[in-house]
Order: sequence, then structure tokens, then C-alpha cells
Amino acid sequence: MTDIATQERQERQERHDRQERREGQDRADYLADTHTGLPMPTEPVFTSVEDDRRHRKQRLTAALRLFGKYGYGEGVSGHISVRDPEGDDLFWVNPFGVPFSRVKVRDLILVNSEGRVVEGRHRLNPSAFVIHSAIHRAHPGAVAAAHGHTPHSRALGALGRLLEPLDQESAAFYGDQVLYSDYEGPSISLAQGKDIAGRLGDKRAILLRHHGLITVGGSVDEAVHWFFMYEAAAQVQLLASAAGEVKPMSHEQAEAARDGFGDRHLGWFSFQLLWDEIVHEQPDLLDE
Repeated sequence: MTDIATQERQERQERHDRQERREGQDRADYLADTHTGLPMPTEPVFTSVEDDRRHRKQRLTAALRLFGKYGYGEGVSGHISVRDPEGDDLFWVNPFGVPFSRVKVRDLILVNSEGRVVEGRHRLNPSAFVIHSAIHRAHPGAVAAAHGHTPHSRALGALGRLLEPLDQESAAFYGDQVLYSDYEGPSISLAQGKDIAGRLGDKRAILLRHHGLITVGGSVDEAVHWFFMYEAAAQVQLLASAAGEVKPMSHEQAEAARDGFGDRHLGWFSFQLLWDEIVHEQPDLLDE
């Protein structure tokens, strides 16, 4: 997320802490010393650029394999990127024409701000460049971005609707998503990529009408978790709407749910379970 979004969450946490102090409540023994009270470890800190880069590439490859496992592929469409730790104008992304289910660390390509592959043996999807380069350039806090043409998000976009706070998971995006309706065909122009990045602003998700979904985060882990959560929440909303009249949360309820389920640390940690799952099942993804 961007610095603005981080600041907003910090301010909400400070208000929550002040309220607890006013009420004279001590933190219960069964709650961990994290914002959510969950016993989550801290995110890793690396002492070298090389270790950081390897970590990001491994997480990116695992995320791509997870997209393949859960059926998020749609031909050559869909891409996930992560900024290189050494150069703000460089990012790693999946290669064009390689199935999500077959990508290995050694297949990833490094792309510069001009759209040239400066490391890797595969070709670049033009849409991956125009969308991801613009997002990384416009939003320093967007270390990673995930994009896919998943069915439930596409269906929601076709209706011109964003997620409503129908449950805790969908509330994670309450006030933190935007609908983009200016479809101009496949995203292969720099102007359209810049426009998408501009409309995304400080939100964590942008739903592209007639196209697909993009989520961003401070790590691959976080961005991909938001993508999985958004797609599942879109499915719930479509099912509920088809069954009858939906009853969203109140503003106060939605904010309370977002404060927990929208916590970026929780988003990061939730991906660790997916990481364990896919590396156990498909260890060849780590081949360099």
C-alpha cells in the first residue's frame, strides 16, 4: 500500500489505542502483541540485496504457481510483478507464453522502465509492461501488483459494481477499491497504463470493467493475498445477490471489520500458508 494508506491505518490504530486507554482496559493475556491480536511473526529483513532479490523472486514464482493451481489462468493473460530491491525502475514479472503452472524462478524476467528485458531468456507481455511499470512508478508503496482475468471479478465488473461489505473478508476493501470503466481494448498503450495507475491512487484494488482485477501491496505476499480475497468475495457477492436481497454491514461494522481483515500484516502472513502449501506440492518452482 502507499504511504497515505499506511498513515490512515496508523491513525485508526492510534484512535483505537487511545480508546482502550480511556476505558482502562489492559490487553488480554490471550492476545498477541500485534494490531490484530493474532500471533503472527514479523516480516523478514534482509542484510543483502541478493538475499532480498532471491526472496522476492521465489515468492513471485510461488504466487504464479498458485494462480495456476486455482485456475486463474486465461490463455496468455494475467501477470504478477515485484519491484527489484536495487532499482526502482526495474521489476520482475512472469514471462510471456509460459503457463502459470510451469513457471520456475529461472524463468522470471527483469524489465526496465523502457520495456526491455534486461535479464532472462523469455519475452515480455506488452500489457504486463504498460500496467505494472506505471503502477510501480506512480506508487512507491506498491512493491508488488497482481493482475488476472478471473471469472467472478470479471462478472462483478460487468455489472459495474464494486464489493459491498457483506462479510468480514469483503470489508477488507471497504473504501479501498476503485472501479475503472474507461475500457479501450487490450492494455498495450503507455497512456492507458498511466491512466489505470492514476485511477488506482492509494487504493489496494482496482476493478477494470470489461477486463479484470488488479491488487497491490507492500510485498508479493500481500498483493496476492488481496487478489485471492477479492476474487472469493466477488463470488460470495454474486451468489448472495442471485439468492435474494443482500444486507451489507453498516458503516461502523464495515470499518471495524476492515481494521482487522484489512490489516496489511495479516495480508502478508496469510500468504505464508499458501507458500507452504505450494512449495510442498510443487518444489520444482524454486529451480534457479
